[in-house]
Amino acid sequence: MSNIWRWPIDEVHHISGTAGPLTFVGGAGDFDDQGRIRNAGNLDAQIDGAVANIAIALGGESATLEDVVRLKVHYTADVDDWHVIKRLADLFPIDPMPAISTVPDPMQPFADQMVQIQVVAQRGWRHGQNVRSCPRPVPPQWREAFAGRAVTGGLRAGEFIAVANRTAQNAEGAVAAPGDGIAQSHEIMGWHKETLAALGAGFQDAVKMEGYYFGTTREEWRPLAQARASHFAEPGPVATVVPCHRLNPEGAVTKIEVMAMRDEWNGFDKYIPRDDFWPRRVWDWQIPLPYRQAIRLRDTIWLGGQVPSEPFMNTSKPMYPAELVAQTRLVMTCLEDLLRGFNRTTADLKLMVCYFTCPDGEETTKLFLDTVSGMIGGALPPTTLVPKPGMHTPLGTVEIWGVAQA
Repeated sequence: MSNIWRWPIDEVHHISGTAGPLTFVGGAGDFDDQGRIRNAGNLDAQIDGAVANIAIALGGESATLEDVVRLKVHYTADVDDWHVIKRLADLFPIDPMPAISTVPDPMQPFADQMVQIQVVAQRGWRHGQNVRSCPRPVPPQWREAFAGRAVTGGLRAGEFIAVANRTAQNAEGAVAAPGDGIAQSHEIMGWHKETLAALGAGFQDAVKMEGYYFGTTREEWRPLAQARASHFAEPGPVATVVPCHRLNPEGAVTKIEVMAMRDEWNGFDKYIPRDDFWPRRVWDWQIPLPYRQAIRLRDTIWLGGQVPSEPFMNTSKPMYPAELVAQTRLVMTCLEDLLRGFNRTTADLKLMVCYFTCPDGEETTKLFLDTVSGMIGGALPPTTLVPKPGMHTPLGTVEIWGVAQA
């Protein structure tokens, strides 16, 4: 029997890949080599199994669990985010621990699945010259569980920086401005600014911003989008923001995280220039925002979240309303157009993150993957699948972003 885990799908699926210095693992879960979940109904055991599978995936790129810089955890269980962070902290005992981002989701892509974990790693970063970490506050009710160990809020591994996602929960465990998404957005971005500064960076070094908010209309999205954007100058990073359907603790209505890259040269921190490409066919936002659609720096290409909006326009009009297959095909052509500007194709993707509406559970997941696989025309890259009850509006069904080898 093989020890190489896989999803319960017919398509070939890479479980890890490398772009420049960074190694990616897509949505690792508690799967065996036949695509079966080993510990149905047991979140903690599935986290253990997923981490064991991450170790296998990293091994294929000559990396280990010690090389992990960032963990992104989508979980489906009635527990606090800090329960998941504590479980993972125990499985990553070397300090500084990775930056851990958590998202409580109502759905998973496959039957019996309760958790999937996405990974960004960098081989040998713990032995490099420029390693810095910045802690995040732990709520009072969880401090004893960590026994004084620092929980990473931001981690710098050479040039790569990961800042864990946060709600507006403060050091005392209370949520700032309960229910007020604008105020919470500014609070979170203020904390992220402090974390980046402690790591020798700022928002201008960001390569990716990813966020979550409650809402299913453009009217609900717009004021929070403006609040987040006010902290970036143009040209900003690529961005992905999608609706969420659950957040912890009560009163939190948005969650935001950032990844960045910054050089260090002769003892000074330096901005890394980046190229960007935005063909006219790829849509624009309906309000002025500083984000780009695709940027290249060093040997990585970062793509913003692509949605099935009207090409060439900034109307946000959804094409093929509520049709998952047709909208997924359109989104994949946007990814193709963006990568073409760097002489790359979707076959060069080393991470793909997919948010999609999923009315029929695993059946919809497999339909979605059949569509994506047909567009790529080969093996699926390391992929994270995040099924959703709904997206930005009832007429939109999908958003996809990724990282490619430059």
